Parts: sequence; C-alpha cells; structure tokens
Amino acid sequence: MEFPWKRNLYVLWLGAFFCSMAYSMVIPFMSLFIANDLGVTEHLTLWSGFAFGITFLAGALISPFWGSLSDKYGRKPMLLRSGFALCAVYLLNSLVQNPIQLIAVRILSGLLAGYIPAAIALVATNTPEKRVGFSLGIMSTASAAGGIIGPMIGGFVSKYLGYRESFLAAGFVVLLSAIIAWLFVKEENFDRTRERSHVIDDLREAKANSAFMRHLGVVLIVTASVMVLEPLLSLYVLDLGASSSDASLSSGIIFSAVGIATVLAAPVWGKIGERIGYRNTLMIGLLGGGIGNILQLFFHSLIGFGSLRFIYGLFFAAVFPALNALIVEATAPEFRGRAFSLNQSSAQLGHMAGPIAGGVLAGWVPIPVVFVLNGALLMATACLLLMRRGTVRNASRQKHVEL
Repeated sequence: MEFPWKRNLYVLWLGAFFCSMAYSMVIPFMSLFIANDLGVTEHLTLWSGFAFGITFLAGALISPFWGSLSDKYGRKPMLLRSGFALCAVYLLNSLVQNPIQLIAVRILSGLLAGYIPAAIALVATNTPEKRVGFSLGIMSTASAAGGIIGPMIGGFVSKYLGYRESFLAAGFVVLLSAIIAWLFVKEENFDRTRERSHVIDDLREAKANSAFMRHLGVVLIVTASVMVLEPLLSLYVLDLGASSSDASLSSGIIFSAVGIATVLAAPVWGKIGERIGYRNTLMIGLLGGGIGNILQLFFHSLIGFGSLRFIYGLFFAAVFPALNALIVEATAPEFRGRAFSLNQSSAQLGHMAGPIAGGVLAGWVPIPVVFVLNGALLMATACLLLMRRGTVRNASRQKHVEL
C-alpha cells in the first residue's frame, strides 16, 4: 500500500493551523491581560515586551535539543510532546496571578514549543521528492490561516468571557492538534536504532554545511523583516487618518491582508518552485517583498496601503516555502529534524530581534523610512545570494576547464 503522504500533509496542515490559531488567540491581547487581570500599571510596555520576547529566546536556545531528539525518536513524538505540553502551558497562563508568574510560564512556552517545525520536518522527510515543494508550500499557509482566524476568535472570547477564558480556549485548540497527530499521522523515514547526537556535534555539522548556514541566515533576516513592522503598523495606521477607536480594526484588516495573500499564493509558489527551482523562487519573493516595502512610502491612504500590503504578501509568500525546500535539498534525511529545529532557532531570533529593531528605528526616523530600510534589506539579501550563486558557478566552470 502506498505511504499516506497526502493524509499526513492534510492532517499536519490542520494541526499547524490549530497551533497558530491558538497562539494568535492570546498574543495580541497580552498587554491588555497584563494591565487588566494582573493589575500592572507601571512599565506596562516593558512587561509586555519582555513577556513577548522571552518566549522566542527560550525557543531559540532549546530548539537544537528537540531536533536531536526528533532525529533519534521521530518527529511524531515531538508533535505529541509539544501539543500536549502547550495545552498545559495555556492552562497555566489562565491561572497566573502576577507578572513574574506570567514570565515563568512564557519561558515554559518557549522551551516546550516545536509543533510546527516538527510538522514541517515530518512532511519534508515523508513526502516523495518531486512533491516536496508543493507540500511545503501548502504547509506554509497553515500559520498564515491560523493567524487570520485566531485574533477574531480570541477577540470575541476575551470581550464576552474574559482574557483568562481565552487562554483556556487556546489550550483546547492546541489539544486538538496533538490529538489528530496522535490518531492520524504516520511516520516511516527515521532510524530508531541510531545513536542520538549531541547538540554541540549538531552545531558543528551545521557549521560545516555552508549552504545550510546561508539558508539559516536568510531565515533570520526575513523573519526579522516581517516582525520589524509589528510594533509600527498600528501607529502608521493612525498617521494615515484612522481614528483611535478604529485603529485596532484597521490594523487587524491590514495584517490579515498579508495572511490572506499568503494562503492564496504559497501553494502556487510551491508548484512554481518545483518547475523553475527554489533558488529562483526565493529571489523573486525577496525582490518582490523588497519592492513592496519600498513602494509603501508612496501610499498615503488606508485603502491604498492595505492593497499594497496584499500585493506584497502575494510575492513574499514565495520566501518561506522556498527556504524550507532549500533546507531539504541542503541536508541529509537523517539530519533533517535537527535542521528544521535550527531553522526554528533562527526564526525565533528573528522574531525577537525584529520588533526591537523596529521600535528603535522608529524612534530615530519616520515610520515610512523604516519601510524603505526594510525593503532595501530584502533586496540586498537577494542581490548577495545572486552574487554568491554567480561566484559558485564561475568557480565550477574554472574547475571544469582545469580538468
């Protein structure tokens, strides 16, 4: 009987969707929870920023360890570990009574996370090679779709039931992701008899793989590029003329525009990558994303700005599926769980650095200039990768001539 890779894909898409939805049900309202339920009135932004960032730091540090375990014991056990553990963490979130307890639980959240990277690694290693690009393109839409639905559900629950109840609801949602992985996911491509590697050895192996390290650097840059605008969009929406009462709604719609574009475009980019190559697809995504950021300088209405963000999302949707596929190409199957965990570490560092960089830059220059700098960074990254590819090709030709 043929291995059920399509069933894995659909089930893990649903699991990743639930995980992303659970996260986005509570994170947008974290500051309000700290202020209203925990009674913090002084240094609210500091507490909120720390509660947000410490999770990513903890996740970045622990991800290589979980990757080592996943290559030894399989990716499915990591799905179950993460899903059930995060359910417990959301329950603890609903019980905290002061900001110190919240920080401790947020650290736990970072240490125990890993469902989505494990899901991507399982799909990458248990899908026929010719369908990997398409499958990873599909998987990349799960987080975007969850990020669209989650804030709406979380906003409804927190408004009519309470912030603590929204944590309980998120815990139930992430529990569903663990249950469906437990019941329906099948994994074959790993060797239980192999000796588990040490994290230091994994880092040495990764460092020796220059292509893989280059991909990790791009992951960090593009994740930070997305997150650098996180603290600024709501403020920029006010500058474009939205009233204070409508700013959160307008910002939410604009955030959702990128997510909707990703859901629509990422599977298409996955198929395009299979035809023209993932490096070419990555270049198109980076250049399109960079140009889209720079053009935001010239749009001064909410409708124009939101429309441009949607178009930007259509191009930028190519980036993460292409990077995931390139990581698959650059690493051996037996290293792939660790590879995607290191990929998560890079992404977590980008998630942490991006908002900090955005806040600092916005204190020095106008917000539209931040858009331009962000776009220039993406385009410069594409140019550096293009130059690198040209250098490798020239070296290969020279070697061929010498032979």
